[in-house]
Amino acid sequence: MTPVLTSHAGSLPRPDSLREANARRAAGEIDAAAFDEQLGTAVQQVVARQRDLGLDVVNDGEYGHAMTASQDFGAWWTYSLDRTSGLELVEPTQSPEELEAQEERLGNTPADPADGVRLTTFGRRRDWLRFRDVYGDPTSGTGIDARRPLPLPTATGAIGYAGQDAVARDTRALTAALAATGGGRGYLCALSPGSAARIGNAHYTSETEWLHAWAGVLRQEYSAILDAGLELQIDDPSLAESWDQVNPEPSVADYQRFVARRIEALNLALEGLDTSRVRLHLCWGSWHGPHTTDVPLADILGEVLQANVGGLSLEAGNVRHEHEWTVWRDVEVPAGLTLLPGVVSHATNVVEHPDLVAQRIGRFAEAVGSDRVIASSDCGFGGRVHPDIAWAKLESLVAGAQRA
Repeated sequence: MTPVLTSHAGSLPRPDSLREANARRAAGEIDAAAFDEQLGTAVQQVVARQRDLGLDVVNDGEYGHAMTASQDFGAWWTYSLDRTSGLELVEPTQSPEELEAQEERLGNTPADPADGVRLTTFGRRRDWLRFRDVYGDPTSGTGIDARRPLPLPTATGAIGYAGQDAVARDTRALTAALAATGGGRGYLCALSPGSAARIGNAHYTSETEWLHAWAGVLRQEYSAILDAGLELQIDDPSLAESWDQVNPEPSVADYQRFVARRIEALNLALEGLDTSRVRLHLCWGSWHGPHTTDVPLADILGEVLQANVGGLSLEAGNVRHEHEWTVWRDVEVPAGLTLLPGVVSHATNVVEHPDLVAQRIGRFAEAVGSDRVIASSDCGFGGRVHPDIAWAKLESLVAGAQRA
């Protein structure tokens, strides 16, 4: 069998010094130059550690996406708010009880009749309602308190890209770190139009216009990363995760149209770019919950495979989705597409045995060919599991790939 390469799905644990630097920068206590220096040092260290483990395709750990707490499930998308103009942070003016009553009255009125799908708030997710006491208990292990209303970013005017300096800082840091550690393949993560569009919209008159606006904004970030000679991972949990955020449950056909519109926006953003160096990350949300209402992969895979990308990263190493590897035995994988299945997971503190990792890799290699598989993780580890566990899982990932 052709040796299987290894990578991971993005976020890695941040050192305390970097989280403190993020907090000090936000407070105006250090300037951009001082922060850039600290970021560059941290990125070089995390790239070196990935190389030392034997990972083939590495990244900056998403260190350029600010995180100020050791537990953080949202840095993968909240970073984009500082890089987008036309947004305002709108504080909730109602109590959780008032918001819940309002949402129950709203029902499932379509945001756009072409989709017939309207997203509710996170606190009204079907899994969250089914396990209300679990999600409402900050000691339950989910890492989420669904009772607490959060400020809502909302587009109050035309949105635009304002992240030129930030993405340039990210590309410089990773490029320098790769050069200092022997070169090789490196990637940066960026948000998808579909996931970006899940915030509030008080400006655009249709969902299509809203999605296309985000495509235009994010294309600039994608282009900057690719122009720097790096690979690009586009994070789009909205494709699978949003199923649970439609209440009541929609028809599969309606949801497939919802997914197709987001893939169309993604392809618009990628038009004319080198998509052979782009991978799309699909997941069902990385919080530690029951996930009983996750949409089956088979129900949306046809739409997802219409994405003009060179790689597809997806959850395949946790107890809710591991069984779905069998879907790939009956799917015609588009020419040029590489699969990056998760073979170690953020969803448990148990470190996967290398033999199990090898078995998981072998299933995908048998289904699509080992030359079209890069062994990866389900989702990012940063902010989700303890750093020692995260690195142990990556070590097991590499060992398992060597045994596959």
